[in-house]
Amino acid sequence: MSKDRSFSVLIRTKNEERWIGHAIQSIIDFIPKNEIIIIDNNSSDETLSIVSSFKKDPSYNDKDSNYTSISVLNIQEYTPGKAINMGVEKASFENIMIMSSHCVLKKINLTNIEKELIKFDAIFGNQIPIYNGKKIQKRYVWSHFAENQEINMFSEMENRYFFHNAISFFKKDTLIKNKFNEFLTGKEDRYWARDIIEKGGKILYSPEILVDHHYTKNGNTWKGIG
Repeated sequence: MSKDRSFSVLIRTKNEERWIGHAIQSIIDFIPKNEIIIIDNNSSDETLSIVSSFKKDPSYNDKDSNYTSISVLNIQEYTPGKAINMGVEKASFENIMIMSSHCVLKKINLTNIEKELIKFDAIFGNQIPIYNGKKIQKRYVWSHFAENQEINMFSEMENRYFFHNAISFFKKDTLIKNKFNEFLTGKEDRYWARDIIEKGGKILYSPEILVDHHYTKNGNTWKGIG
């Protein structure tokens, strides 16, 4: 097990200026040794400018905890799976974390995650839905994010295995051998979970990992707010 608990963090972006800075700052605060890989789909707002403000300059601020290692990849023909696979190929560390660009990390135990990744193919965490700054009831998809740990969560609501990439963890080797489907335009996480579990794999839901998940206009997860 790595003593420095190093993680490659993948974040997919397209016009995420509202929350991307908060997302990156929370990663810096909770993961001391990290690299952040932004996979950007032609953002036209201030997303990439905000990202660059966190980028470490080795000749000047190598030891400054306000900055970190950030690289930006551009993806023209976007699908969620294609973006993730692209980021995994560039990842330097064996521990991979995927986080939504409009999530803010609130709680995490990196030591426990490394231990659990020896036993599980993937781990995903708890989410608090935030709408206009206000926590909202965990209804619809949010009801899956309960307070009890669960292995291979099955969703009666969706009639399939449940897994969510807004905050998730893997070993790089697992994702190299089991790539995300690059043709799907959504729910790539659910289909990946189905394939892994049908192969005899195991996925852990861990409520001790926590993010605030903020509303965005185009987020599929947010259909049926309230």
